[in-house]
Amino acid sequence: MQVKIFDDKVSLGAAAAKAGAEKIRKALADNGKANIILATGASQFEMLAALLREPGIDWSKIRIFHLDEYIGLPADHPAGFRKYLWTRFVSKLPVPPAAFHPVNGSAADPEQACAELDAVISANPIDVAFIGIGENGHIAFNDPPADFDTEKPYLVIKLDEKCRRQQLGEGWFPTLADVPERAISMSCRQILKSKAIINTVPDKRKAEAVRGALEGPLTNLCPSSILRTHSDVATFLDRDSASLLEKKYE
Repeated sequence: MQVKIFDDKVSLGAAAAKAGAEKIRKALADNGKANIILATGASQFEMLAALLREPGIDWSKIRIFHLDEYIGLPADHPAGFRKYLWTRFVSKLPVPPAAFHPVNGSAADPEQACAELDAVISANPIDVAFIGIGENGHIAFNDPPADFDTEKPYLVIKLDEKCRRQQLGEGWFPTLADVPERAISMSCRQILKSKAIINTVPDKRKAEAVRGALEGPLTNLCPSSILRTHSDVATFLDRDSASLLEKKYE
């Protein structure tokens, strides 16, 4: 795993976006199209803003997937990830993407919503996944102990309290009771099927999870540790999120 450490979030986000954009441009050059995954949350603000500014990307040839969504929130809920991505990214593209495949957390049958996404993403292998790591070490909403074995692309997940408190702490919900207890999440194995992974993780509150992911045991109790099994992962940290690491990185 490549690990790069930056002095601030803006330079971190710009570097992560540039690295991901290079992968996207290569996929477009090689295949005439590209499929990507976008993450959400406060950790992705600077990266997504920088990705919008990257030149030489024909977004009309790119399919956009995302990692997860709460079950039970309407599509226009301010804390929902569909609204987040539409407002912060998709609606700001210079041209519409080839497709945007939102996770339908408000579906009457979440398992059916998973099955529909399973079929689409299985037919469109991912070139680049832009992800982050949660305070509890999760990737997407795969909270510990995560399922490292299932090959199913999307899962119905019960969120643990630490994950829900992170959403509260980031200001997305007024109280813990307002944070949904279930979500639809891309599985760990599906994330690992991406050809390349850009992992953007700023902030001091992520330092313990970053240490577990990079230097702790490979375990589903720290789901992000599974990223070490992938051949093309670049992790972008700031000084705060890297503050507990013992090894020397760039």
